[in-house]
Amino acid sequence: MLLPALAALTALRLLVAAATPLAPDEAYYWLWSRAPAAGFLDHPPMVALWVRAGTALAGEGTLGVRLLAPAAAALGSMMLAQAGADLLGDRARGVRAAAMLNATLLFGAGAVTMTPDTPLLFFWIATLWALGRLQATRRGAWWLVAGAAVGLALDSKFTAGLLLPAILLWVAADRGLHPWLWRRQPWLGAALALGLFAPVLAWNAAHGWASFARQGARAADWQPAQALRYSLELVTGQLGLATPLLAVMFGAGIIVAVRRAGRGRPRFALLAGLTVLPAAVFAQHALGDRVQANWPAVTYPAAAIAAAALPWGRAWLAATALGGTLTAAVYAQGALAPLPLPAPLDPTLLRVGGWDALAQAVAGQAARVGAAFVAAPNYGVAAEMAWRLPGAKAVVGVNRRWALFDLPDACPAIAGHAGLLLAQADEMPDPADWATLLPMTELDRRRDGMVAARYRLYLVVGRAGPEPAALLPRPR
Repeated sequence: MLLPALAALTALRLLVAAATPLAPDEAYYWLWSRAPAAGFLDHPPMVALWVRAGTALAGEGTLGVRLLAPAAAALGSMMLAQAGADLLGDRARGVRAAAMLNATLLFGAGAVTMTPDTPLLFFWIATLWALGRLQATRRGAWWLVAGAAVGLALDSKFTAGLLLPAILLWVAADRGLHPWLWRRQPWLGAALALGLFAPVLAWNAAHGWASFARQGARAADWQPAQALRYSLELVTGQLGLATPLLAVMFGAGIIVAVRRAGRGRPRFALLAGLTVLPAAVFAQHALGDRVQANWPAVTYPAAAIAAAALPWGRAWLAATALGGTLTAAVYAQGALAPLPLPAPLDPTLLRVGGWDALAQAVAGQAARVGAAFVAAPNYGVAAEMAWRLPGAKAVVGVNRRWALFDLPDACPAIAGHAGLLLAQADEMPDPADWATLLPMTELDRRRDGMVAARYRLYLVVGRAGPEPAALLPRPR
């Protein structure tokens, strides 16, 4: 049953991935793929490599950018089912865990979009699969597979660093694993993980540790007075992304995994470590800063296995059906937008709605005034214009982040030439970046009459400003 269901689900996800417009972050990661590097300001480079591979296979379109997401979700589901079978001793419960994970809105959305969470979740599941195989077979080669998976997860997103203490806790809790500490395989696996992550470290060392400084800055904005608000946002976010019934089941599974681990059941110690440790980190962070709803995604695979261990009867089917229905509704709204919902009620409108029409409107204004280029200070808006703007007109990103990219300096090409600057309505461009900066008009990004966001268009004349400006790649 698993393979036919996954085949049908993957076919559906490929259709949704092809039909849903790219979100700004996805267009931004497509730019990464056109400027390869061992690191970027925001994250390690794995998402760029996946986009590069997808566009090489399926062309430089929406499906190409996202091609590896549905494939990774399918393969990851099979690995999770095997991990569940190894850790719970029951193939049917492993399949149940995979079904529950696929029914979550978070995993479903990640299977049709391309963000750093997409490869992160895949390699996190691969690590869980390898450790489950190790537990079941006691073959040392699985340490090497786990080490490779950890290294590739670290190349996807720094959150993967939570894998390392979780694995150490598991080894400490399982006396049967202690003899491995005197064998070469675990240490070779650790060396493999470090070796795969080494290029990211080298890139950061050569760029002032930019990625680590950016991620570390999140801890600097500490607002303990907002602890209750941020904690409630964290909880409600997980109720939404896991879907309500599955969120409750996952929570119950985590509690039971901790209890059983405490009673000397080491297989549950692995599940407890891969859920409780990240959850504790995010809960602590929420005491003074906002936790983005997608960050706890790494807890979902092990939580699904832990939940599948409990005797839910047919309740798990109802929870899975509800989650799948909600995910299908989001798929439909993102790809087809059958319901004209206002922005607060429609996250797909906020993220992907109206970009083509906005690009057409900007192109019309550029033709009217004879603009030689279109620029944007916001990286997401700049990426969307680079992806969508009709014709071959130059698109310029104006932001200090572009200094870390191997992209052509835009200043020599735009100096003394008139262009358009597209800024978010609440964004005030710096006049020092331009020889001339004149407000022109306001534009809305909308879908079916519903406004997603407002922008302000300026007529500018280029110069060598204090902010780095880069000529962004355009689709071939």
